[in-house]
Amino acid sequence: MDENLAYQNIYETCKQHMHSYVLVETMDGLKTDGIITGLDEENLYLAVPLNQGQESAQQFPNQFGAYPDPFYGPGFGFGYGSPRRFQRLVIPLAFLATLSLLPWY
Repeated sequence: MDENLAYQNIYETCKQHMHSYVLVETMDGLKTDGIITGLDEENLYLAVPLNQGQESAQQFPNQFGAYPDPFYGPGFGFGYGSPRRFQRLVIPLAFLATLSLLPWY
């Protein structure tokens, strides 16, 4: 019964802060910040900001991981469009320990 109440509290807190910038801590101590973009009965969906190094490695990979030539950096090449600034992170609700609202500035 206690587990169900804790799960319901986390679910309601996530629902209240939909589309808000939050700090999430998991049961194993991992902390990450992001924007809540979705919620279902099992998972929390976050848009997590990428730093510049992650962006180029994920958007423009080659057999070595990322293009070494600056000409092929973000914004260049065929079919890539604009570089991504966020990646999606899915966290099971049962794995959440805390959720804190963060200011945008």
